[in-house]
Amino acid sequence: MSAGKFITFEGGEGTGKSTQCQLLADYLRQQGYEVILTREPGGTDGAELIRALLVSGDVNRWSGVTEALLLNAARVDHWEKVISPALNRGAWVICDRFADSTIAYQGFGRGLDIDFLWNLHNSVLPGVQPDLTFVFDLDPAIGINRALSRRTSEVRFEKMDIEFHNRMRHGYLEIAKNHPQRCRLVDAGQDINTIHHHLQQMIAG
Repeated sequence: MSAGKFITFEGGEGTGKSTQCQLLADYLRQQGYEVILTREPGGTDGAELIRALLVSGDVNRWSGVTEALLLNAARVDHWEKVISPALNRGAWVICDRFADSTIAYQGFGRGLDIDFLWNLHNSVLPGVQPDLTFVFDLDPAIGINRALSRRTSEVRFEKMDIEFHNRMRHGYLEIAKNHPQRCRLVDAGQDINTIHHHLQQMIAG
């Protein structure tokens, strides 16, 4: 059986990556692939409970360290129960956020040491990296306005100040620059169809 592919979508709030995850999953299914579409934090019953703790409530509910530990706990559960089994049976996994989000949010955004966060990831999931990562880039002011227009209670991070979101954007650009073998930068200011076709081309390439 051919090996599965692990594709992650990264970016700040309101960049449109979740929409593009769904479109790419639909496209790949039409091509005959088994596709698992999932998200982080979340993807399992336990990880979804952790998600609810992280993305709702007061901005100051958790420290950056607590967030990082909760995220990694959720990620291990997600990997062990969903992602790894799917890849082992030859499925494609499309995941809305993965470890890069922890680097961007808790590292660049919240100010935690980047090496500490990578070491934490490599301690709990040694050697685990996506095959391909799409990094969606957009002016944070535009993205936050988009995100806050959605009817959802999951707005804890959206409510953080613009400086946090600017640092996070810088973090994502650094991640894309430092991991060119797997990261592809996407201009999230383009229209939905243009982005979708661009992703198709990058998958084929």
